[in-house]
Amino acid sequence: MLLALMTFVIVPLWAQLTFSGKVMEASNGRSLQGASVRLEGTTIGTATDRDGRFVLKNVPEGEYVLRVTFTGFESVREQVKSNREDLIFQLKALPVHLNQVVITGTGTHHRLKDSPVPIEVISGSELRKAGLVKLDDVLRMQNPSFNFSTTAMGDYTTMNGLQNDYVLILVDGKKLAGDISGNTDLRRIDMNRVKRIEILKGAASALYGSEAMGGVINIITEEPKENLLLLSHTRIAEKGQFTQNLSADVNAGKFSSHTSYQRLQAGGWQVSPYETDDDDSRGYVETTKQASNRFRSDVFNQKFSFAPVKNLEVYAEGSYYQRHVYRPVTAYAYDMDYQDYTLGIGAKYLLNKRSCISLDLYNDNYENEYDYIKDSGKKKEGDKILNLRQHYYNGNLKGVFTLGRFNKLSAGLEFREDRLKSPDAGIEETKGADTWALYAQDELKLFGKLQIVAGLRYTHHEEFGDRLSPKASVMMSVGDFNFRVNYASGFRAPDMKQLYYKKIKGSTLSIGNPDLGPETSNYYSANIEYANQRFNVSVSGYINKVDDLISTKKVDLEPGDKADGIKTRKLYVNLNDATLKGAEVNLSAYFGAGFSLTGGYSYCDARGTLDGEKDRLERSIRHTGTASANWTNEWKWYCLNVNLNARGQSSRYHTSNGIAPGHWLCNLTTTHTISRLGRFGLEAQAGVENLFDYTDARPFGVNYATLSPGRTFFGGLTIRFH
Repeated sequence: MLLALMTFVIVPLWAQLTFSGKVMEASNGRSLQGASVRLEGTTIGTATDRDGRFVLKNVPEGEYVLRVTFTGFESVREQVKSNREDLIFQLKALPVHLNQVVITGTGTHHRLKDSPVPIEVISGSELRKAGLVKLDDVLRMQNPSFNFSTTAMGDYTTMNGLQNDYVLILVDGKKLAGDISGNTDLRRIDMNRVKRIEILKGAASALYGSEAMGGVINIITEEPKENLLLLSHTRIAEKGQFTQNLSADVNAGKFSSHTSYQRLQAGGWQVSPYETDDDDSRGYVETTKQASNRFRSDVFNQKFSFAPVKNLEVYAEGSYYQRHVYRPVTAYAYDMDYQDYTLGIGAKYLLNKRSCISLDLYNDNYENEYDYIKDSGKKKEGDKILNLRQHYYNGNLKGVFTLGRFNKLSAGLEFREDRLKSPDAGIEETKGADTWALYAQDELKLFGKLQIVAGLRYTHHEEFGDRLSPKASVMMSVGDFNFRVNYASGFRAPDMKQLYYKKIKGSTLSIGNPDLGPETSNYYSANIEYANQRFNVSVSGYINKVDDLISTKKVDLEPGDKADGIKTRKLYVNLNDATLKGAEVNLSAYFGAGFSLTGGYSYCDARGTLDGEKDRLERSIRHTGTASANWTNEWKWYCLNVNLNARGQSSRYHTSNGIAPGHWLCNLTTTHTISRLGRFGLEAQAGVENLFDYTDARPFGVNYATLSPGRTFFGGLTIRFH
């Protein structure tokens, strides 16, 4: 018995495999540092070192497919089943990045060019070349479908005509909960961790639930790949703008850890020393209010992953965020404090190379307080008063099952709970609602060229009952052409603020409506794409028909409103219907000699009907275009990258406080990378934001086109230790 026990323990220890080798660029033999080397269908993987070398040790005996990937290069696979120490992988460069893997369109992995649902991707390398460090700037300058109504409280996102409440923002598939004045707090995202940003446009409720009527932004972050990676990124710009990122990655095989910290801060500035005032004969008065208030924010992230066996991985993660907005004491009685913490745990079990089961449990807790900086009524300097507290709980059990070579089934069960307390807005006691959902999706591939995806989500909402949200997508590939058609249904229940809100902002009183009904939508789109290794162009058209769209309607003032300083009273109501239709063109091209070009144009006509009258939707923009020209050249130890990034848009529609005028913005960024420093990597940046010095210098209180203070110079330095 003892001999048998020793054999059982020792033999598996002997039956371990080792795979090692080198990854290099095919055209010039240059070693590729940071390439991902992974055994498909397992949790076993690593990254290449500064010499392009990798080692996978203590691999259980068996047959595997070893996959090597690197951003901007064609992936390579090789079957291995015995010890190998001579593996050489030569990767071919792909200037147009169509081979990167995306997951947001179907919830399963597809190469970008093979995704049956159109997905747009902004890679981490692209945003770093452009010198962009905030998510709103990335989306504004890199994708024409996004527009931002910029206020001192934050950036109000609009995508293809639908506002912030209809756009679901995810970080690694988990919802970014918590907002203030309708603005999702985008400063919570550490952009230095971003691997890529995947953008799914149109209704996606079948996969992602209520908030995804307008689309999904999924921010995919980097996972620890190298044994050790320490990184520091510092950026300084005019107007007191400062960014500091610090991170530490450890990958010890079965165990990995990612730690990151980000500090953002900026001084406040005015774009005009005047404020609108209807009671003044001139229409404006002098003010100390600032278009952009001084602020500082800190966010800390920690994630641990552990893979005890080759087909199981568990993780635990958390984050803490705080932001303080300093407002002029001459104009306001209080500053604004924001805090948030998240906790998450989960596990993924690989049934085989193409099937898995995952469980994710997640909690997001967001708070906003008024920090009084002078006495005001019964409030004293130093008092802190709760404005709102939002809690979000989510559990998601999901399975992906491969049924033969050409069929993949996804199914899951999801629970979510939303809670809101906002004494300042009349919600003295916590209000909330629970939602249960069952969802399923089938992916079928026929004849090697035809893909069909069909999905259905059943939702039970505590307040609004049961709903079904179907979706269907078809893609046909013919040579270098892809043809896609898509239908998706959307469902969104009114949130707690729309039901119970009652708050004065400036001279406007906004009132919730407990009689609101849920919104539904039907989204149709068609897409034609041509793609090869040097050129990609995509043309899309869409119609999104929304029933019972929730908006605000001006209602009559009541006695006492004028005495309270209220000039406008707005009530949340369901519009009779809304129709959003538009077209998009996106292209990317590589011309050789280091030159590349990307660009896009978006047209959107967004209209709603209320009481029989049709009008444009609030914050909608009809014409938007973006373009980015990039040149890179590498010498022996030095690499120079020059990026010119531009955005132009027509006027943004508003029903009050003036229409925001159309404008152009242009940024120039140069990146200087020095190699051959041993374990160290050094990268410096210098550039100009708002190159042509555009400002919207109208009085405070109007709907600004942009809060930019004008031409702004910046510089940055990144240090890596491997």
